[in-house]
Amino acid sequence: AIPQQARVVIIGGGVIGCSVAYHLTKLGWSDVLLLERKELTCGTTWHAAGLVGQLRGTRNMTMLAQYTSGLFAGLEEETGQATGFKQNGSISVAPDEERFEELKRGASMSKCFGLEVEVISPREARELHPYLNIDDLCGAVFLPKDGQTNPIDTTRALAQGAKMRGACILENVKVEGVQKHQGRVTGVLTDKGEVKAEYVVNCAGLWGRQVGQMAGVNVPLHASEHFYIVTEEIGMPANLPVLRDPSGWFYMKEDAGKLLMGCFEPKGKPRPLSTIPEDFSFGQFPEDWGHFEPAMMNAIHRVPKLEEVG
Repeated sequence: AIPQQARVVIIGGGVIGCSVAYHLTKLGWSDVLLLERKELTCGTTWHAAGLVGQLRGTRNMTMLAQYTSGLFAGLEEETGQATGFKQNGSISVAPDEERFEELKRGASMSKCFGLEVEVISPREARELHPYLNIDDLCGAVFLPKDGQTNPIDTTRALAQGAKMRGACILENVKVEGVQKHQGRVTGVLTDKGEVKAEYVVNCAGLWGRQVGQMAGVNVPLHASEHFYIVTEEIGMPANLPVLRDPSGWFYMKEDAGKLLMGCFEPKGKPRPLSTIPEDFSFGQFPEDWGHFEPAMMNAIHRVPKLEEVG
């Protein structure tokens, strides 16, 4: 049965919602209720890349990313739920001097923040990532403590940690409204009844703007399609570092003996919420090879093995 009252209601059971529940309970908030409209991770978390980088644009964000790595490293031991977290490091490559200058500045900032970082030659980059085409590279940067994790397992570990400290996590409960009085939240209305609350946290991800509107808040968020491919099993070594080629718009990682390549193209493809089915769960959008092809060609140039595999 759905509780009639909670100190805080969290809307959304992806990795962010479960992380909020985990951290609130760690701070001593036991009266925490998380509501997920379908199943945990079913929105966009389930097929996230799971990259755990440490270098960010500011000191505080970098410290937060470092904290995340430490959290993920100990989460399995704490909760008994495997996360798939491993620290194989990451390599960012530069095909021109301008990009290399940018990477070197980032490396200098990393050292100020206490991160392990190495500026390396193209040849050293290929020693770390033997499938790399280095013919046109000027250099690269290697962060040995960068990692990757399994998004579904990590989310379930965060949820388990929250439940161990008293949180209530309910699936298949859809929030249909946010209730207010004199400009302050008083609870939520769901398809299973009303829940009174002191606080409501919007962790709805793809539907974050829609949930904000329920409370009269304009959330500046718009979904866009993210494209990625997974190869057939080709015996990729499990300790392969994550590869980032910002000039080529893509990242690449080992995934259970396969390669996963995803892109952040210069001009993204927006996806109106009105075109997403109401019951969207563990879903994917149709393929768009015309949009994806330029990034795919960049990836094939950088890792020629991609051209040979299914």
